[in-house]
Amino acid sequence: MAATIIDGKAVSKKIRQQLTEDVARFISETRITPGLAVVLVGDDPASHTYVRSKEKSTVKAGMYSEVYRLAATTSEAELLNLVDKLNKDNKIHGILVQLPLPGHIDELKVLNAIDPRKDVDGFHPMNAGNLFIGQESFIPCTPHGIMELLADAGVSLQGKHAVVVGRSNIVGKPVAMLLLQQHATVTICHSRTADLGAITRQADVLVVAVGRPNFITGEMIKPGAVVIDVGINRVDGKLVGDVDFESAQAVAGHLTPVPGGVGPMTITMLLKNTLVAAQRCR
Repeated sequence: MAATIIDGKAVSKKIRQQLTEDVARFISETRITPGLAVVLVGDDPASHTYVRSKEKSTVKAGMYSEVYRLAATTSEAELLNLVDKLNKDNKIHGILVQLPLPGHIDELKVLNAIDPRKDVDGFHPMNAGNLFIGQESFIPCTPHGIMELLADAGVSLQGKHAVVVGRSNIVGKPVAMLLLQQHATVTICHSRTADLGAITRQADVLVVAVGRPNFITGEMIKPGAVVIDVGINRVDGKLVGDVDFESAQAVAGHLTPVPGGVGPMTITMLLKNTLVAAQRCR
């Protein structure tokens, strides 16, 4: 029996409809319009596409949007000055610096310069630390979206074995913390894990974020498992995930597609974080 597909587009649409209503209510009650500033440095085509989508989505949700498109030659000092300006701007409640940055700019220094109260990406060490100890924080958008997908699909995590393949600060580590908070038993693996398949076959919930196309195959999946594919890879002009969809679909109980699974949730959670940032600043 084929896996049930977890439709990220449908879940995202439902959340955005509610979010738009919440934004309108917040503006009506406070006369404050949640504001998001997005900073893009350089000419990376994928980054430009993401930023256009973020700008359009922010406005559609009824929020205020500012986008700064800077040349690849922009210096680190110039970028830090802009971040400082946005930190002090009362119209802006959320700041996102689009990654990757050009090689001459220290990404960590820039992310650390963002006011943690405006860090709607959840990358500042203060937010990362609060997430680790279970305190209030901005949750990185992709892990946040994954948890929303699991909740919408009615997946109970308590007592389940969740395996996360990937150890990045953006997805792997934070989603592992979120799964722990929901009382799952969590194992973190990566591309160098010995006998990876032996571990992934134990997973009731398998989250894959390694950036390698079709890395996880059906034979590495426990029958009936919930499989969340975070990967987005372009192979022969086609987008594919880190999970081999065809072989996984024959084994898994639930499965996210690529595209149309986790991807639509990321910007949705960014908008949600921006509203929360505005609510906290009152």
